[in-house]
Amino acid sequence: MNKIIRTLLTLAALATGSTALLAQPALKLITVDVAKAYDSYYKAEEGMAKFRDAQQKAQEQAEELRKQGQTMVDEYKELGEQAKNTLLNAEARTKAEQAAQKKLEDIQRKQADLQNFIQSTERSLQQQMFTRRELLLEEITKTVNEIAKRKGATLVIDKSGPSSFRIPVVLFADPGYDITEEVVTEINKDRPATAPAAATPATKPAAA
Repeated sequence: MNKIIRTLLTLAALATGSTALLAQPALKLITVDVAKAYDSYYKAEEGMAKFRDAQQKAQEQAEELRKQGQTMVDEYKELGEQAKNTLLNAEARTKAEQAAQKKLEDIQRKQADLQNFIQSTERSLQQQMFTRRELLLEEITKTVNEIAKRKGATLVIDKSGPSSFRIPVVLFADPGYDITEEVVTEINKDRPATAPAAATPATKPAAA
């Protein structure tokens, strides 16, 4: 009798598990190229245009500092020549030598100011770019999730990056299950008529 009861309980458990499996929704995969969506997002293009503009201004400021430094170097050389000029009396040569020493200290401070300016500006610009990129990726991810829910997807795979073996994460996917273009259309629906053209890679501020 006990064996019969145990058998019935086992069958009941198996039936319950099978019912639960059947109740699960069918797996529906879709793919998206987040990198392509980001590059096509008008806000990313605007951000890159602002980055290039700020970078250009920083380079102009750095160039002005360099010019000031070069002027000081020329003045230092002139004072050095005066300090060695035997046509001048000892007092004049001493004054020129002292002025040259002070000018050298000014040059060193100017060089330090220039280096600090370049480094701090580059850090600031890169941090701004990083923060902007993170915010835009959040917007794109939200759009991806909304489209995936409308399509009844159960899993979304980003195919933009390589795997740890440096091969594509998605080796093959039916284009019919890719929503990249839908995402691009959705995130650009409010694109202003004056939005900039596609961005090109920017260079870093020139080194000292």
